[in-house]
Amino acid sequence: MTTQGEVLAGLFADADYTALLSSDQLNPIRRGVDHPIDLIRWRTSVDIAVVSVFSGRAFALAIESIAVARALQIPTVAWLHGGGLPDMSHGRLRWAGPILAHTGAVVAPTRYLARWAANFTDHPRVIPNVLDLNAYRFTPRTPIRPRLLWMRTFHELYDPATAVRTLAELRRRGIDATLTMAGQEKGLLAPTRELADSLGLSSWITFPGFVSGDAKSALFDTHDIFLNTNLVDNTPVTVLEAAASGLAIVSTNIGGIPDLLTDDQSALLVPTKTPAAMADGVARLLANSDLATRLSRAARQTAEQSAWPAVRDAWLTLGSELTNTTRRHTASGRG
Repeated sequence: MTTQGEVLAGLFADADYTALLSSDQLNPIRRGVDHPIDLIRWRTSVDIAVVSVFSGRAFALAIESIAVARALQIPTVAWLHGGGLPDMSHGRLRWAGPILAHTGAVVAPTRYLARWAANFTDHPRVIPNVLDLNAYRFTPRTPIRPRLLWMRTFHELYDPATAVRTLAELRRRGIDATLTMAGQEKGLLAPTRELADSLGLSSWITFPGFVSGDAKSALFDTHDIFLNTNLVDNTPVTVLEAAASGLAIVSTNIGGIPDLLTDDQSALLVPTKTPAAMADGVARLLANSDLATRLSRAARQTAEQSAWPAVRDAWLTLGSELTNTTRRHTASGRG
């Protein structure tokens, strides 16, 4: 899966900046070796190290990279991404907080993570995740059809079962809905298929696997309602992509979602693990085409805040502050 770090590095490279990416290894031990080695190799040629900070096991790798960059006196940005960061134990934050606090800057893509960062730094900065709007064809959904799309990793954090149960509830109500579930397998694809079979939904659910590029755009074009069932999240890029494409969004109201989307204005937000409430949201959209169109247009406006020119300028301003130069910034770090 393409990360925000890779997208940002690619866009800066296209704009004639030098962007170095450290490690394409999935194994955390190998990544933990690659990062400090690359920072040492690059110490005299880079202006800024941008370190993506995720929750879970990847958190320790980020802290290692920040500590190494600091020891090498490379100006460093801690770029927060993990939706699970606010749930981190106080003990873990006690030892990691001072390291994060002594970076050149802490950047969060939403106010949600910025509020958490305020526990250890006085001035967290919000820079939205970047989206190439030219890659998405915006179509306001009017009239709206019961064509549902779910797109995320098949992992317990993203609760694919709720999407299946939402479809079951809609069909129980007599709504001729279909569901496409696209994403990378991380342990729950087979159980999700089995659940669909057990509920008699096999004819109305498709599983195209992981999609990207034109195949992803085609899915956005041919569906009208996006289901986001995440249990933990910060600023899900798939939700921004759906918003950019004009889909009406029904999402759980966890983590950074309420900072990204406003209930009844740019999406319909429901509690986690509530298929009935999610089905209510879908049914409400189908019954009120004006609401669906209004949400579709407002969601697109939300996505436009992540457009490259605005995000680029925010990063360049930060880079200028950290290096006292406005040209030829070099960013290193694995997204």
